[in-house]
Amino acid sequence: MEHISFSSEGLTISADLYLPESPDGTAVPIVVQGGGWCYVKEIVQPSFAREFNNRGIAALVFDYRYLGESEGEPRQRINPWDQIEDYKNAISFAQQIEGVDPERIGVWGISYSGGHVLQLAATDRRIKAASSVVPVINGYENLRLAHGTISFRELMRAVEADRSARFGGGDPGYLNHNPQEPQGLSTWPFPTSADMFRELVIEGPNYVGKATTRSTEWLLEYNVRPCADRIDRCATLMVLAEGDDHTHWDLALDAYHAIPCRDKRLEIIRKSTHQTIYKDQRRRGDAAVLCADWFEAHL
Repeated sequence: MEHISFSSEGLTISADLYLPESPDGTAVPIVVQGGGWCYVKEIVQPSFAREFNNRGIAALVFDYRYLGESEGEPRQRINPWDQIEDYKNAISFAQQIEGVDPERIGVWGISYSGGHVLQLAATDRRIKAASSVVPVINGYENLRLAHGTISFRELMRAVEADRSARFGGGDPGYLNHNPQEPQGLSTWPFPTSADMFRELVIEGPNYVGKATTRSTEWLLEYNVRPCADRIDRCATLMVLAEGDDHTHWDLALDAYHAIPCRDKRLEIIRKSTHQTIYKDQRRRGDAAVLCADWFEAHL
């Protein structure tokens, strides 16, 4: 693995390049990988990158602007459209890497970025194959269902108060990634996820468990469901956890069935949860193999 960087709209983006050996000197395909909410490149993603390398596929894993080792202020700002631009600039950079075939580009995403790659598959013709793992499809519906009526009201009040404060010249407010205390307000209201990320920080010590409140407002505006109707050429794999109630697999199933491309596949990891793919090394490995199989077949 080689630590490298590239530019995205004037900001330096930190990345890790996993480049497999090519015994005959043939250029290899590459998969561009971005993480989910608050993720840094060291969390979960290397497991997938290494499996891709085992199949002779390169991987470029990057930190979005404002997160991890990448530049950008304010820190912990999660703008999905900025993140999608970072993906596109990562693709442009990947096409120029020596030893990489610029015509064999794949994208991979998980959770929030699982939604990003659906938009990329719909809009960027350079991408030949995409893998979307437990994706966020509709941010508003996702958070409304996850929080329930009372907690969702509290979340909306926090978003509205932050907007008023920023208009008045105040500093950006922040919301925790997951609740740090019982009944504590956070963007994603899952106490068990807080425990899980306390373990995952061992993999990625640059992880910070909060984001600007404006980031949550952007999440509420986020909806990639219309993009599914436009995925007509990109070979698309969707990997879901059975009964996922974090990113709500029913929303993901609806998006999958709307994809018109005949070259698509749905894989459901049974007796699993959204969290299992992160904390259970065996299940994470299962998901990595499914994604690697897909890219090996389509790149």
